[in-house]
Amino acid sequence: MSNYKTVFFTLGILQIILGIFMLVPLIAQFIYNEVDSSFFGSSIVTIVFGILFFLSNLDHNKKLNLQQAFLLTSLSWVSIAIFGSLPFIFSSVEFSFTNAFFESMSGITTTGSTIISNLENIPKGILLWRAILQWLGGIGIIVMAITLMPIMNVGGMQLFKISNNDTSEKILPKSKEIALRLIYIYSGLTAICAISYKILGMNIFDSLTHSMTTIATGGFSNYNQSIGFFNNIYIEISAMIFIILGSLPFIVYIKFLNGNKKIFFSDIQIKTFIKIIILSIIILSIYIAVSKNIELNLRTVFFNVISILTGTGYVNAQFDEWGGFPIVIFLGLMFIGGCAGSTTCGVKIFRIQILYSFVSNQIKRIIYPKGIFVLKYDQNPVDDKFIASIISFIFMYLIIFFIITALLSLSGLDFVTSISGAATSISNVGPGLGSIIGPNGNFSSLPEVSKWILTLGMILGRLELFAILVLFIPSFWRN
Repeated sequence: MSNYKTVFFTLGILQIILGIFMLVPLIAQFIYNEVDSSFFGSSIVTIVFGILFFLSNLDHNKKLNLQQAFLLTSLSWVSIAIFGSLPFIFSSVEFSFTNAFFESMSGITTTGSTIISNLENIPKGILLWRAILQWLGGIGIIVMAITLMPIMNVGGMQLFKISNNDTSEKILPKSKEIALRLIYIYSGLTAICAISYKILGMNIFDSLTHSMTTIATGGFSNYNQSIGFFNNIYIEISAMIFIILGSLPFIVYIKFLNGNKKIFFSDIQIKTFIKIIILSIIILSIYIAVSKNIELNLRTVFFNVISILTGTGYVNAQFDEWGGFPIVIFLGLMFIGGCAGSTTCGVKIFRIQILYSFVSNQIKRIIYPKGIFVLKYDQNPVDDKFIASIISFIFMYLIIFFIITALLSLSGLDFVTSISGAATSISNVGPGLGSIIGPNGNFSSLPEVSKWILTLGMILGRLELFAILVLFIPSFWRN
């Protein structure tokens, strides 16, 4: 395994960082008189393993080839989910390993699905840990999307290379500089969000935890009713603003700070993202307005469209009771997701844009057989290899969605729970549809096999499918 020393050295650093963060909930335990050994013990175990990985791989060559980049990406999320589950396992709540791993994976992938049915009675330390997991998962996916995935050519992410001269051997030095700037921006947005929540009526603990899960577009809340618990329109408006800020490509924040003051209005992804939000709100509002059985409430329409599209999963209404058409709209929004390079998941806006342009060009070629049509994205030509990468990603996304749906059905779940569970796991949204995993439901009553299937869907969706699947292809490992 000498060729993979850089991978395990980096994993050691990540585990040490995770172990240090495990000490933070101890503060909440002291404040709320809930002190036990769950977080301290989990921290020690995690840090010890991290130090062992770190010290045994000090002689690494500080470079990553393509295979190592893929392996590091996958092992990072899996290992953090495993060690992140320890505080749940050792806590007084008595999680089973399945439930603890499900909750941890849901947190680190910023999915937001939960197996906890009585959030109001859960110790504050556990609630804070859930928020920390989502916060770490949010910054983790941003750094990976901007530094690793463009080099790995995953699903068209090569479009977002910072420099055309980037190679896999240059990942680590460049990622350190970029990661620091992203962490400053991410932490700043979190702090501003927390302050706004506190000013608008949340207590300090709720404002802290909800700000973490808002910027991460994760959606973990401290209450079964989610954001709807507060019944505060100003809190909901603040949440929508910061959810949108977390859903934008974080590279535009860096460009803005570098002097490009118009980037938020000129970025092609952001413009389409806002258009989808507006169009979805208009369509749903018209449908509800003409429906005789539903009362139009623009507040709930705005909030839930933004929350579901971005994969945040906060809710303030039982939107699955609005009828069949809104359910179809919400399922579609789950698949679309937010912008590449943000904390959101789903297919991503840029892939939808390129697929639309590709289909438009194909139609033009049928109408004008002798015409020459060059496919462009943001005024730049897109080659056939890139298009093949996008189409294969979307095709595989749908295939895996149907496979997960079928497996959930075989595990004994009804059709609505199966199809929405598959969509919410692979799109990392959080709530599903129906009476079991609906907006104010949870995943606690599902069979254990269903939870493992959903957990697999979470990490596949979070890591853009191919970052996991390619590891199981023997030819990938041949030099």
